[in-house]
Amino acid sequence: MEAKEYFAPLLQMMQVHANPAEASAMKRYMRDQYEFYGLKQKPRREICKKFIEEYGLPGYENLDEYVRYLWELPFRELQHFAMELVTRQLKNPERDFVLLMEYMITHKSWWDTVDYIAAWHAGKFFENFPDEKIPRTEKWINSGNIWLQRSALLFQLKYKDQTDFDLLKKYIERLKDSKAFFIRKAIGWSLREFSKTDPQGVIRYVHATDISNFSKTEALKWLKRKGELS
Repeated sequence: MEAKEYFAPLLQMMQVHANPAEASAMKRYMRDQYEFYGLKQKPRREICKKFIEEYGLPGYENLDEYVRYLWELPFRELQHFAMELVTRQLKNPERDFVLLMEYMITHKSWWDTVDYIAAWHAGKFFENFPDEKIPRTEKWINSGNIWLQRSALLFQLKYKDQTDFDLLKKYIERLKDSKAFFIRKAIGWSLREFSKTDPQGVIRYVHATDISNFSKTEALKWLKRKGELS
């Protein structure tokens, strides 16, 4: 079944439950970059759950076509559903999934999609294909694309004690002079998340390096809140 035919009932369901007032507020919040049906997370997920129960999940062999179809449509809720659809199918990703992942990161790019993809999709992909981790993330760091660079900083967010801290520090050193807000924020966020696993390691690193003050503040925010900083 073609993507257009498969998703037609979903689009109809979302249109029926559209909330114009919420849509307008959501659009403003996202700096007028995307259109919205006006569905908050809970009702959107309820609609998507009902759709999947009735029409089933697409096979992995259709994932690339179906995700790209949703990605090209104007309503942001459809990109969010596409990401969640990928997550449901990503227990054992195939090696070529990285191409779809990079497409999602570099098209209609904003924090609401990129951060989810980095943590849930890239993180899982590199766990399954560890030999791809260094060459692929090096490519992202060198790309000049801030969303690929942000993904290289954030893909280990859920790794906890499996985090390659040396790799993270290496990428931070490469990007620490960036003026881009989303890079400096990601530097701080990645360190803050790892501080929950290795607080002293993060404290030592933050005090020893010349990352921006904004990144330092973000990095130490959790430890400060926990009272672990003097």
